[in-house]
Formats: sequence, structure tokens, C-alpha cells
Amino acid sequence: MNRITSFSAASSPDATVLILGSIPGKASLEANRYYAHPQNQFWPIITELLELNPSSSYLARIESIKLAGIALWDVVKSCHRHNSSLDAKIDKNSIVTNDFPGFFLNHPYITHIFFNGLTAEKTFQKHVQPYICTDRFTYHRLPSTSPAHAAMAFQQKLDSWRILTTAIAEATYSKTIETSKTNQTSRPRNIF
Repeated sequence: MNRITSFSAASSPDATVLILGSIPGKASLEANRYYAHPQNQFWPIITELLELNPSSSYLARIESIKLAGIALWDVVKSCHRHNSSLDAKIDKNSIVTNDFPGFFLNHPYITHIFFNGLTAEKTFQKHVQPYICTDRFTYHRLPSTSPAHAAMAFQQKLDSWRILTTAIAEATYSKTIETSKTNQTSRPRNIF
């Protein structure tokens, strides 16, 4: 059994939406990129939703999601996993989660959390949610984009993931209103 470690978050401080996976699979760890397995449908879905060029580089796609207000991360920072990419092969007693209190402190505009599959959601609920203030977040579990979740066709997954664009629009609007209110209250009053 190998101890594996996830990547740093792909994010900017003004992100409004967080997409969480469980921990990268073998292909992603080898490539040092999120969702690197050629059959993983994450990037085709994101490309469609954000209307990106399908042939854009990995770095360009990461920059595009940041510009859209999306942060990308994993629930698990490190764990032991049998020689496999399957979440079912994770040794649940070895899970160390990422620093979510610190992350949310540095990302104050995040209001929506999306889980890329059931394992990400369940792990977050068990290991993270009891230790954070959850009032500010709306949670959504989306169908896993993993090739292991082949029971659902690409179009069905894409249709389910469309809620992401609605959440981005809502969160961006809320952030704009909040920023506007903050600017009005911090503006010096004219004393003349």
C-alpha cells in the first residue's frame, strides 16, 4: 500500500465556487495534473460548460476555471491506497484531510461546494464538516466524472453538472452586492 498526497488547490482568493474530488488517481499523480486520466470526463464537461477551446493546454484550462470563479481541490490531503485509482481502495483509517478552515479563511467568497462524486461528499461530511461553520455554504453532489462511474452517459453527467454555471452566476452576483455594500460603508463621508 502506498501513501499518496494530493495537489495544492487551484484557486484564486476571489473564487466563489469550490469543486472537490476525493484524491487524485494514479494517472493524475503521474502527470501532476488534476483529472489527467484520458477517460475522465471532468475536463470535457468543464470545457463545454465554460465554452473553452477543447485543445487548450492544462495551464490554460486551470487559468480559465480560476477566471470563472472556480476553485479546484480534493478533500483528502494524503492517505494510503492499494495500487489502484479506485476510491474503494483508500484505507479509510489513513485519511488526512486538507486544511479547510485555513482555505475558507483565505477564500471568503466561496458559497457553493460541489462534490465530484459520492466519496468526496462522504469524506467531507465525516472529516471536515463537523469542524467548520457550514452556514455560508450550499452543497451539491454531482455524478463522478471518473471512468469508474461508467453507468451514466456523458450527456447525463453534463446535464447534471450544468447546475455549476447557475451557481457561479448566483455567487458572482452575491459577491458583487456584498462588495458594493462594503465599499459604500467604508467610503469616507463628506463633512462639508
